[in-house]
Amino acid sequence: YNEYKSYLSIMTAGEEIFVAMVTFVASCFMVFGGVIPYIPQYLQIVKEKSSEGFSLKVCLVLLVANILRIAFWFGKFYELPLLVQSFLMIAVMIAMLELCLRMKNQANLPPSSVKRFTDFNPSEFWSWSYFSDFLQCLVVMGLVTGLATYLFVESGMFVESIGTLSLMTESTLALPQFIKNYQSRSTKGMSVKMVLLWFIGDSFKTLYFLVRASPFQFVLCGSTQTLIDILILYQVISYDKVRE
Repeated sequence: YNEYKSYLSIMTAGEEIFVAMVTFVASCFMVFGGVIPYIPQYLQIVKEKSSEGFSLKVCLVLLVANILRIAFWFGKFYELPLLVQSFLMIAVMIAMLELCLRMKNQANLPPSSVKRFTDFNPSEFWSWSYFSDFLQCLVVMGLVTGLATYLFVESGMFVESIGTLSLMTESTLALPQFIKNYQSRSTKGMSVKMVLLWFIGDSFKTLYFLVRASPFQFVLCGSTQTLIDILILYQVISYDKVRE
């Protein structure tokens, strides 16, 4: 009996170690998995010396979503890997913006075509000419969100609202790319590897949210993202057939 009891103890300890290892790997994937898809897109832009096929509004969606998600954490704590992922994603999106604007401005822009954030022209929003303008906008968004969170963090309605808004925004991250592809009837310049990694990551993320019993907003976000990924992959196939 004592030997059997010892055997059960060893099995229980082994199972706990296994579960801990799986949880650690899953957490690492949650932190880094979200930014991995942008590596092939970044490399493709560098190789082609053009960012025409990539929608800058993808960066906008992710920056807004992750700023709001960080604010949400101060009102309602959630998985720490998701918080770390938000900071990492903001850094990666800033790097993507810097590269895209650098490629776009390889030639000197004529003064008449320059668009600046400080012009405060709504029709030119997120289509400014220089990287510094995007940084200025990002700082303003961060300050406004931070101030609002500081003032209303005790309000449950406010906290739930920014959490829902964050995830609704993030769920549309691939939508600007889908629209850009549709308008040009082409996926040229867009990294297919990026979209495939989106699909894999979003599918895993949705399953992760379900298993970890995360808030419903997270599950809805992941499901919507996965659907848009599938639509973009369909564009890749259909537009390739048209070119043939």
